[in-house]
Parts: sequence; structure tokens; C-alpha cells
Amino acid sequence: MNNSCYLGIDVGSISTNCVITRPEGEVLFEIYKRGEGNPIKSVQQCLAQLTEQLPDRFRIKGVCTTGSGRILAGAVVGADVIKNEISAHARAVIQLYPDVRTIFEIGGQDSKVTILRDGAVVDFSMNLVCAAGTGSFLDSQARRLNITIEELSSRAMMSENPTNIAGRCTVFAESDMIHKQQLGNEQKDITMGLCHALVRNYLSNVCNGKEIKPPIVFQGGVSANKGICRAFKETLQCDIIIPPYNMVMGAYGAAIIASKSCIEKTKFRGKEVSAHNIITKGFECGDCPNCCEIIEVLDEDEVIGRTGGRCGKWEGRTEPRKALKGTGQMGTVVEHQTCRQVDNVPDLIQIGVHKKYRLSDK
Repeated sequence: MNNSCYLGIDVGSISTNCVITRPEGEVLFEIYKRGEGNPIKSVQQCLAQLTEQLPDRFRIKGVCTTGSGRILAGAVVGADVIKNEISAHARAVIQLYPDVRTIFEIGGQDSKVTILRDGAVVDFSMNLVCAAGTGSFLDSQARRLNITIEELSSRAMMSENPTNIAGRCTVFAESDMIHKQQLGNEQKDITMGLCHALVRNYLSNVCNGKEIKPPIVFQGGVSANKGICRAFKETLQCDIIIPPYNMVMGAYGAAIIASKSCIEKTKFRGKEVSAHNIITKGFECGDCPNCCEIIEVLDEDEVIGRTGGRCGKWEGRTEPRKALKGTGQMGTVVEHQTCRQVDNVPDLIQIGVHKKYRLSDK
């Protein structure tokens, strides 16, 4: 019996998710955990939980991290592969639904749409600075109504006459919601109106200019909200697929990526990392006018990773600071004209992103 398995970790703005799969993609364990503002601690807690649940006969042969905290998490656990969340979510969906053409992904603080054709990513978009079309929008309004997000979901499903709520901004939404309460609208109609407001905001902002075609898969933490699923169906007039691992699809995709990365010897630091005293320290690079703040990840006194630089020269590097000072990517001297975010998105290219959609340094 093959006891090899692969670990995927998705560290987002709100939650940390872990999935362990067999080489063929079967999910053995999954964990969804609120990050509580401490991504390192949440990753360690997930590893501790996996230590309790994963039988000793299973051996982790590869690890991939993704999400906004992927580099930090990769340093903590010893990741073999680090991928952006667009790649991870797309890979998970393609594994389960090869014919899917659109992916909606809404999390706590960000939202994305990914367009696929013939099993390859051809376009994608993310929200910018506004969180009105994300899970935090619903959380804030649920608190205003003094109900849980689960109650908001169930009450929205009882509505037969949703009221119209302004969803462009959370401030306007709250004012409009108070006004509708004062007019006497029922709470179930207001909650369903909030769901429609989020969907309108998402489709008009994140999906603006994108070719939305079914089959459509909806994932991320907000996909657990039945009111939002109903709002998408009513607005788009088509079925919305909720995958079986909808809350942890990023981690699932990361595990799939790890299993297909031909890892000969894993860098995984072991489940015992959950008990290590891992801290971070910051310093200013100073090699160019950007003066980037670099975050060092330390296990006791050992530097196990760095992140935070705009030119990329510090990312994941563990050499002494003096060895990296004064150098840019690939050992070149840093000039402030070129010291900016440069990302050719090689992992997306591998699954089909057309050249015109890539980010470049030009």
C-alpha cells in the first residue's frame, strides 16, 4: 500500500487551511481554522492537529503553500513549492471539474474571478482595496443586526421579497439597512438584500469586462453562505457548483500541485515544528530609495526565511544579510529605477495563462 501523501497549506487574510491528499488526489484530512491575526501560530496549530489525526504510517513527501501568507508559511514548514492562490484554486477546480469555465472565489478580505478555457487559465481579476464584495462585508452587517453569519445565511433563504440594499460601500450599506429597518422591512428580506448587494458588487467590480460562462464553480469561505449562492443563481440565471472542499480549495489545489511537482526529497521540516518557538523580526533594506521593510522568520536564532522586498532578492533567502546587501535579483546591482514589483507569474504560465495577461517589469 502506498503511504505517501502531500500537504497543501493556504494562509489567507482570515483563515488558515490545510489539506493532506494521496498521490492520486484523494483527500485524507482537511482543516479550516480562523487565523486570528497570527498566521505563524495558526499554521503551527494546524500542524499540531495533523500530528494527532495523521496515522504514523503516512509519510509527507511534499509540501506546497499558497495564499497571501504563502512565503511566511513556506518558511515555517519548509515548503517544496510556493504558488500563488490563483494557480492553487484553478488546479483544485480542474482536478474536480475539468470542464469548468469560470471560478468565483470570495474570501474574508479579498475576492477573485478566474476564467478557464479548455482546462487552462486565460484570464483572472482580483478586488483592489475595497472589501465591500467580500466576506467581511457580510460579517460587519451581521454584527449590525446582532446575528451570526450562519443566522444571516438561514434567514436570507426564508425571504420571498428581498429589499434593495446599496452594496457599493459598507458605510452606505449600513445606512441603507438602517433606513430599511425604519421603514418596516422584515429582517429576512434585509439579509437577502445584503446577499444580492454583495453579488452585484462582485459582478460589477471584480468581474467587470470578464466573459462569465457556465459551468461556474463558487468557492472560498463565503460559498458556505446559502443566501449568496441563491443570489448568484438568481442574478446569473444558471446553476452554481459548490465543490465538496469549497472552504479549503486553495489548500487542496496546493496539495495537488505538490503531488505533481516531481519532488525527490522534501524540505518539510516535520510536524514537530508546531512546538517550535518561531518569531519574526523586521529591518530596512536601504539598498534603494524604496527602503523596503524586510521580515526575517527565525526558529530560535536560525533564519529560516525572509519576505517583504519589492525586488524579490530577499524572498525565501536565508543567507547572512551582508551577503545579500547591495545585490538585486540574480546577483545584479540594484538600481532604484528597476527596484519594483517584478512578477512574470511562471506558475500561471505553466497552466495556460496567455502572454498578454502576464505581469512584467516593463
